[in-house]
Amino acid sequence: MTLLSFWRAHAGEFAALMGQHLMLVGLSTLVAIAAGVPLGILAAQRPRIGAPMVWFANVVQTIPSLAMFGFLLPLPLVGGLGARVAIIVLILYALLPIVRTTTAGLRSVDAVLVEAGTALGMTPWQLLRDVQLPLALPSIVAGIRVAAVIGVGTATIAAAVGAGGLGEYIFRGLSMVDATVILAGAVPAALLALAIDGALTLIERRVRAARRPPRALRLALIVAALLAFAGAAAGVRALGGSSGAIRVGSKNFTEQLILGELLAQTIESRTPLRVERRLNLAGTFILDRALRAGDIDIYVEYSGTAATAIFHDEVSGGRLEVLDRLRRHYADAGLTLMEPLGFENTFAMLVRGADARANGWRTLSDLAPRAPTLHAGFGYEFQQRKDGYAGLASTYGLRFAAPPSAMDLSLTYRALAEGQVDLIAGDATSGLIEAYDLVMLEDDRHYFPPYDAVPVARSAVLLAHPEIRDALGRLSGRISVADMRRMNHAVDAGHRDPAAVAREFLDIID
Repeated sequence: MTLLSFWRAHAGEFAALMGQHLMLVGLSTLVAIAAGVPLGILAAQRPRIGAPMVWFANVVQTIPSLAMFGFLLPLPLVGGLGARVAIIVLILYALLPIVRTTTAGLRSVDAVLVEAGTALGMTPWQLLRDVQLPLALPSIVAGIRVAAVIGVGTATIAAAVGAGGLGEYIFRGLSMVDATVILAGAVPAALLALAIDGALTLIERRVRAARRPPRALRLALIVAALLAFAGAAAGVRALGGSSGAIRVGSKNFTEQLILGELLAQTIESRTPLRVERRLNLAGTFILDRALRAGDIDIYVEYSGTAATAIFHDEVSGGRLEVLDRLRRHYADAGLTLMEPLGFENTFAMLVRGADARANGWRTLSDLAPRAPTLHAGFGYEFQQRKDGYAGLASTYGLRFAAPPSAMDLSLTYRALAEGQVDLIAGDATSGLIEAYDLVMLEDDRHYFPPYDAVPVARSAVLLAHPEIRDALGRLSGRISVADMRRMNHAVDAGHRDPAAVAREFLDIID
């Protein structure tokens, strides 16, 4: 019942995300058909030429989808955030089943029929059009069915690179640790896959049972052409419809979703500009790359993260010195570091409250002697960053019995609360600290740098629209650690919508 209530409350958003998902799958599958069927014909009739193409399609299938998005993001023309890179990845994944089944279908045509057609004076093109393709059509449709179902599943991951679709709910639910939001995306994606599979299965059976295969072939081509036209129109709208909008990005955890909404709603309410939200993107490096490439225009970064992870600086001096150096670094890249929002979100080394009270742990130095008996779990980014696990372990002499488990940041809090791990690196402003009775250990050796939350924007956008700077000045210094923690708690523990929580805060500070 909760799931139905969520869909009713977000009916407009759900319809838009479903439309985006259908566009991604439909357009990519149609392009894959247009490329895969000719490649399959070539592979069947010219094996030496077709074999390398089939090999390439096989290699593509072995690459995990998230890794494929990562490979393509920095590339010119095909890369960048949004639907373009998602459609390219989906096309690559759809090619193999279509190429294989086309090749197999053509090779399965009885050689006697081909010889008979040749004896009747049919040209190779006539043989292909009137004999081989009609008989291979059921096999081709089966490959299209597999490709489309794969596309529905893979398209959910495309939300991590700002392509939209039902994956938006899945990633949002993971960041909020909210099963209802996860199911709001996962259930319709599964039903969509089943519906497409069922519809194409019926078409495949009708084609197999057709007494006049050429007519079935013509019908299939007409339907494909109509779908191609509709998919192309939707694709054009998706790829070019956001022109002129200010694109606000965010990382993929609760606080960033709220901050993204705060920026977006402030710009919408204080300027005549349209805003496109590209929230819940994969992480620091993708956001920074997207900002430099012009795929987004503004997002909130943390000063210590920018200094160590993006610019590889040795952080020294106070927070104002760090901010001054960052302004110069960003200016060299054509970007502007704006005024801090007012709060700092440092890494929080968290343990269960019961363990902290029983063992008298207040600082990381208190915990270090017990590290060999503990199991740590950290987010992927924390394990790789310069200001992350390696430096922390060296500073405090942390030696765990086994390497720390790597998991999504949003899942670490529940893993700690449920006893699956004993130490995590969370966020100091997380609402889950209170919800799960966790304790933040003091960084008594001052390992972590300052982490002021600061919007970073493309300088060209601020020059073209100075009203954005004026509007966002409303937020400068207005968000305290207590404010941020309350908003995070409302989303994480209260399962509130980040947009609604942000709107309420803006109403309060008006």
